[in-house]
Amino acid sequence: MYFDWTYIFVIIGVIITGIASAGVSSTFNKYAKFRSTTGMTGAEAAQKILYSQGIMDVRVEHVRGKLTDHYDPRTKTVNLSDATYGSDSVAAIGVAAHECGHVIQHHTNYVPLNLRSALVPVANIGSKAGIPILLIGMFLSYNQFLINFGIVLFSFGVLFQIVTLPVEFDASARALKLVGTLGILDDRERKDMGKVLRAAAMTYVASAFAAILSLLRLVLIFGGGRRRN
Repeated sequence: MYFDWTYIFVIIGVIITGIASAGVSSTFNKYAKFRSTTGMTGAEAAQKILYSQGIMDVRVEHVRGKLTDHYDPRTKTVNLSDATYGSDSVAAIGVAAHECGHVIQHHTNYVPLNLRSALVPVANIGSKAGIPILLIGMFLSYNQFLINFGIVLFSFGVLFQIVTLPVEFDASARALKLVGTLGILDDRERKDMGKVLRAAAMTYVASAFAAILSLLRLVLIFGGGRRRN
């Protein structure tokens, strides 16, 4: 029986993303129990950060779920989840401040964010159509053009994951600085907040690494122009 050794890439990707996901969940849960000394909620912290930067046209809204927090530039809303919006924990403030970091990036035309936004359409196409096109190429007597085209499309999704990294790290750096300068958290709380944001950042690192491994696997299997036996 033939054993495809490249499956090790898939296994590694699953393991690292699983570890990162478990890490951010456990870290958030831990620091969700630590109340901030100011008693400020995630929503209040977000509003204070936005006002401090002169950003008055972005609303802070409540959305369902846990860790479903995100900034939507189309509707100009910072959407905070159940665990963030009304909570005065260090973890909640950290997540809210991070999303405000994305708002500030948007308002200052942060280049990596603009690049990521530009990649969204092609990355969506690549992630949905890349593998199907590759499979069609396989079934059509290993049509190498279609196979290579599928790999190229898939690579745009991988590129999107890579470009996301500096965007996320920068948003966290902005958040950590602002909660200190605005007196939202003290020094000890900022250190705890940093642990939450680093754990969250590791999920993006893990996802990017797993995507790179998947792309490498496709190139090794199909990129040489030779049929598999």
